[in-house]
Amino acid sequence: MGFGISIFLAAVGAVLAFAVSKTVSGVDIHTVGWILLIAGIVGLVLSMIFWSSWAGPGYWSNRRQPVDDGPAAPPVG
Repeated sequence: MGFGISIFLAAVGAVLAFAVSKTVSGVDIHTVGWILLIAGIVGLVLSMIFWSSWAGPGYWSNRRQPVDDGPAAPPVG
């Protein structure tokens, strides 16, 4: 789960938990909102923790090292 999905889940969960006042028979909307909010926050924290271990900032710039081929050959002729 990436940053975008985590933020989306947290936002939808917060809306359901705090802003919705309607009731639905058989489903507690506030509980569903809290579950989505917590899942979004956990996903966001895990994405931040593992960001540097996967391909985080500077991954490609640190891997490209210049290669030293030694001295150049003298010109021919």
